[in-house]
Amino acid sequence: MSVNVNTVYQRVLAITNKEQRGYITPQEFNYMANQAQLDIFEQYFYDLNQFARIPGNSTEYSDMVNILEEKISLFERTGFILTSDVSGTSLPTDYYRIGSIMYNGIEAEHVSVKDFAYIKKSPLSQPSADFPIYTRGAYGSTINHKIKVFVGDLNNHVTTGITCNYVRKPDDVVWGYDTATGLYNSSPTASKNFELHESEETELVVKILAMAGILLKDPNLYQVGSAEDTKNVQQEKA
Repeated sequence: MSVNVNTVYQRVLAITNKEQRGYITPQEFNYMANQAQLDIFEQYFYDLNQFARIPGNSTEYSDMVNILEEKISLFERTGFILTSDVSGTSLPTDYYRIGSIMYNGIEAEHVSVKDFAYIKKSPLSQPSADFPIYTRGAYGSTINHKIKVFVGDLNNHVTTGITCNYVRKPDDVVWGYDTATGLYNSSPTASKNFELHESEETELVVKILAMAGILLKDPNLYQVGSAEDTKNVQQEKA
């Protein structure tokens, strides 16, 4: 279940307008909402790396690694079929983190351009269908990264049988409204909820309030939002 965009918007407006601090337009809110969502989403990966290095606990619902993996799992895609051409294999347009590249169900090992040059000179380390490798770079005329998967001939990459597991990025948040009345429009064509886990609702409000403090030139609002955000982080990592 996702976080309702209108719930967050109304809470932010209620707090900012309580002392006549100013008004936040829907467009301004949407900018801040998307920034807050990406900040929280990106922090998942840093936190997962940190908590994975320390012992967990046996409590079913409070192990931080399990909690973070549950939140990230909402964005995981597996077995996504990739398309290739002479310039390389295109990655998914919505990817955020690439997990594994597979060739006919076998995981390919990523090698750097430097290591690839060494492999080409070493007959003993040549890839095969049972030990595929791949490189990654801005191949062809596009500026987007592509990959090249090799299973034998290092002068020619394969173009079929390639899939990947990855974490996609969250869709953009939109608080939509009726142009005639100015009221919230909940239609899926007009509004888009946050895609984060519902437990992030409070954190979203706090982060947006801190940004609203800068927008409204209200240092008190910024300080309150930042202090609350810091307190939440310390509590999670205690």
